[in-house]
Amino acid sequence: MSYGDIFEVWFDGANGGDGWYGGANETRRIEKTYYDWPETYKLIRMLQPDCVIWGDNANRADLRWVGTEAGYVGETNWSTMPSEGQADYAMLHYGVEDGDVWCPGETNTSIRPGWFYHETENAHVKSLSKLMDTYYKSVGRNSTLLLNFPVAPNGRIHPVDSLRGIAFKNMIDEVFKENLADKARISRKGLTTTISFRRPTNFNRFVAEEDIALGQRVKKFTLEALVDGEWLPLTDELAEDGDGLTTIGHRRIICFPTVKASKLRFTIVDTKAEPVIKKIGLYLAPNLTADIPNSGEKRSSGLHIFFSSPTQMLMDWDSEQTVTGFRYLPPQDGTSGTITHYTLWGATNWRDWKKLASGEFSNIVNNPIWQNLTFPAAKVRMLKFDADRLADGERMGYDDIEVVTGE
Repeated sequence: MSYGDIFEVWFDGANGGDGWYGGANETRRIEKTYYDWPETYKLIRMLQPDCVIWGDNANRADLRWVGTEAGYVGETNWSTMPSEGQADYAMLHYGVEDGDVWCPGETNTSIRPGWFYHETENAHVKSLSKLMDTYYKSVGRNSTLLLNFPVAPNGRIHPVDSLRGIAFKNMIDEVFKENLADKARISRKGLTTTISFRRPTNFNRFVAEEDIALGQRVKKFTLEALVDGEWLPLTDELAEDGDGLTTIGHRRIICFPTVKASKLRFTIVDTKAEPVIKKIGLYLAPNLTADIPNSGEKRSSGLHIFFSSPTQMLMDWDSEQTVTGFRYLPPQDGTSGTITHYTLWGATNWRDWKKLASGEFSNIVNNPIWQNLTFPAAKVRMLKFDADRLADGERMGYDDIEVVTGE
């Protein structure tokens, strides 16, 4: 084969579905044995021995899907998986502490709501603030990040996407260009590392990296800052599971509000083996303007939005929510895709969906204003919004959405 070196090959869990197969519009299901994975992997290893294989770990790939395409992985994230059995969501999202196969997570998401280019999404390219949030919740949680850039009909990446990507890269460089720990005195006693400054210093990001060639060893750690003579605990403001500071791996980034401290204390409190930390760092990241919804109203905190098909929007949170309502604002610029008939589903996992609401948005074409759905309070971690019928076009369109949370 003359492709040259291939870095990575994806197997995206294809098992059939509804669509056109050999000229017939029908539903097909593919048996797990259809692809003959052992022989497929053997062929890849022969033709591209340095290539890594990505998948849902059902066949023990080199990299694993993290259970969502919203751009984040679990705060606790082990790079190991079991060699036997079927992987479930928790295993994919958090890894398995005592797994016997090295299979780190690769967080995949798109710079747009969907994976392919649609002109109606030009106004929905992810903001710099959202992209940095994605970086901290993927690369900053012992994962790699695969960010999709859809190709426009002219064969190029749309300027909005490319400029946002450049800004994203520049912001990462800006945040981590100066390690404040390099100007401080570092002392170690047992499993505690103390960074001492000559004078109180501002910082808001902490980075730690294990020597991953020796495995992933740290289970839990604490951070404290000495502020005006008092040791104050620092926690990750992006954390969602409430379990404290867990796992480090190849890189862990902890984000917290800016503090002005004379010392920082990093203590490893639980390990699988003797920890080997090859790098620590302290940084002062610039403030970024938070995302502002088109409507000027506040979005639900921690909500991630992406598309699974042209007529289905998926939403999920970092943690379980109580939802009581949903609001939909159709396209305001005259583009197609206005939803006239809908079904809204909720779930606490990706399998057991419960219908929350369904019906028709009456007169929405002539009066394209906010549409409000209310329903009995439901505990969910993800929502599925189906466009059962569109006024025109083949892809659902929206100018904004909002989820109402709270009891």
